[in-house]
Amino acid sequence: MTIGNVAPKEERESRKAKAIFDEKAPLLPRRQEEDVRFDEFPGASFTGAVFNLSTTIIGAGIMALPATMKVLGLGLGIAMIIFMAVLTDASIEMLLKFSRAGKLASYGSLMGYAFGKYGRTFLQICVVINNIGVLIVYMIIIGDVLSGTTSSGVHHAGVLEGWFGDHWWNGRTFILFVTTLCIFSPLACFKRIDSLRYTSALSVALAVVFLVITVGIFIMKLISGGITMPRLLPDVSDLPSFFNIFTVVPVLVTAYICHYNVHSIDNELEDSTQIKGVVRTSLALCSSVYIMTSLFGFLLFGDATLDDVLANFDTNLGIPYGSLLNDAVRVSYAAHLMLVFPVVFFPLRLNLDGLIFPSSRLLVLDNCRFALISIGLIALIFIGANFIPSIWDAFQFTGATAAVCLGFIFPAAITLRDNYSLATKKNKIVAVFMIVLAVFSNLVAIYSDAYALIKKSPSPRE
Repeated sequence: MTIGNVAPKEERESRKAKAIFDEKAPLLPRRQEEDVRFDEFPGASFTGAVFNLSTTIIGAGIMALPATMKVLGLGLGIAMIIFMAVLTDASIEMLLKFSRAGKLASYGSLMGYAFGKYGRTFLQICVVINNIGVLIVYMIIIGDVLSGTTSSGVHHAGVLEGWFGDHWWNGRTFILFVTTLCIFSPLACFKRIDSLRYTSALSVALAVVFLVITVGIFIMKLISGGITMPRLLPDVSDLPSFFNIFTVVPVLVTAYICHYNVHSIDNELEDSTQIKGVVRTSLALCSSVYIMTSLFGFLLFGDATLDDVLANFDTNLGIPYGSLLNDAVRVSYAAHLMLVFPVVFFPLRLNLDGLIFPSSRLLVLDNCRFALISIGLIALIFIGANFIPSIWDAFQFTGATAAVCLGFIFPAAITLRDNYSLATKKNKIVAVFMIVLAVFSNLVAIYSDAYALIKKSPSPRE
């Protein structure tokens, strides 16, 4: 398939070059431009793109979804997961529609064209806030899994603590330091996102392993009579409990945020006409994993489900080989998050560089700046993971602020701005709905969290 007289491969090369140079105002010297334009990279495959986008989506959010079932009930919870997937597909379609019209190769360029340099800067700030928050959550979960955590006064032992006992070398800070030094730092050194396609495929496979083991545990407990019927709807008895329902919205929003990587993946595709199929395939895959994880996680632990459901897998499951299965679940997902880290780190580094050095030469051509930004960001994430106590706290902050802007408010605002007069009446109705829903639900979520804090009410994880 061609667009005009441009073949897919030629179009991909043109978009790739535009994506690179569109991020910086001044052009590079001609020699550098040619080096970047005509490299040997043949283009990413459909499968590789699906793995990279799915890895962007399936991150730490999956671990908090069973806790959202505790608040919403299974019926409403599963319906909300599907609804958020449909809404995410609509918002990404808006971004791609206007990007194609303006031949714009990045989310930042699209925001810049619609709202000027301030719009572009605001987008970059949101990507930085969201991705730092998400990566901190990844480290918190890895620390919980390997070194243990304490929730509501109860200590949940980590895998290493269970295997070797309590020692200084399996303490949280030391384990996170070693993980950062030996795994995160090397994977963060890649300069092209398609270079991560194999680790992304492995990370998706590990997420499936986690899910399969969880389903197996559920079936064994169901046969032994250890499963009780869960709530299908939320338990609403007064106004505060009604407002409490909205506290899950930031978590659900964060679970589907991948918009900042869509253009990068699209720019590297060998055939750019496949991007819509890539998005829908990824959303369908991730939604299926989300629904099954939420369903079986909540069925296993009921109202005892914690913020991070992995922390629940330190108890006696009451089934044969329960301890071994517990460890397999936790280790598989901790390994998954380690491999997701560089995929989310990629746009974080790019957007921070655009904020701090908007007129400098390309980041990929400046090894010193590339290394300094990477080291600074990894150090900041490491420090945050050692001081923020709960993934629910991190999700509430990033989900109610940056994530909702990236996922819904910005795409809807671009549609309503309609610089190319492309938006249909249906597009504009959906855009208005997105903005109203996002603003209202997140304001209520923030109010509910503040009310619970003031009244010292238990949070959803307690």
